[in-house]
Amino acid sequence: MFATASLVVAGLAFVLAVAAGFGAFDGDDEPDAAPGDGGIELEDDGAVADPSADAVEVTRQAAAAMGEVGSVEFRLERDGAPVFIDEFRRIALDSLRGQFTVPTRAQAELEVTIEGNLATRLGAVAVDDEVWISNPVTGDFEVLSAGYDIDPSKFFDPQNGWRPLLAKLAGVTLAGVDDRGGERYHISGTAPAAQVSEITVGLVEGQDVEVDLWVHPSTYLVTAAEFETVIDGERSQWVLELGRYGDTFVIEPPENVRPT
Repeated sequence: MFATASLVVAGLAFVLAVAAGFGAFDGDDEPDAAPGDGGIELEDDGAVADPSADAVEVTRQAAAAMGEVGSVEFRLERDGAPVFIDEFRRIALDSLRGQFTVPTRAQAELEVTIEGNLATRLGAVAVDDEVWISNPVTGDFEVLSAGYDIDPSKFFDPQNGWRPLLAKLAGVTLAGVDDRGGERYHISGTAPAAQVSEITVGLVEGQDVEVDLWVHPSTYLVTAAEFETVIDGERSQWVLELGRYGDTFVIEPPENVRPT
């Protein structure tokens, strides 16, 4: 696997910087925009939210709605202390954008920082129980080996991630009604550690997290989430945007797979 061998060679940094311009997806459904260009486009949908709505009821309906999701596009931005996706603590996740379809198909493009100073992009594809990640030098995909936590399908798991997170959200309050592409319910609460681990693909473990959620007043789908985590005593900020619910995404195993 490239990260266990190539990344320890200091001279590879220059090669990676030159070779990192490959596309992350092998199919026809590339994202409308690449990571770093502003996230999912937010067009005002004219939605109107009731400022006197009951926070617990909004959260209950959101849990039910999210559990029925068939497809979605997700965008994650992370700032602050580095969060590593490999056991060697060399590859830090900065952002990702991807698409998910039920039951367990996802594709994503990740922006990462390698060895603390090299910014590049990786592609990841998950189909059922198999996950492939791209080699930043060749652009070929390789089967994800043990020691890496980056299954893109787990960033959005409606049944095991979002539904129980919303159902178990504690101390729920309606922080207000915000304009985020139309009016949204701004829900605040405390997410239990187990569900935080699920929606962060195991990158954050062992801590309850204060989370802010923005819920569409008509569909009750979550359109954004923000939270802060503490890892090794350092804080990291996460912003997740969700959109294109119900769209059709073609997600297939990559064709250019290199045996490992």
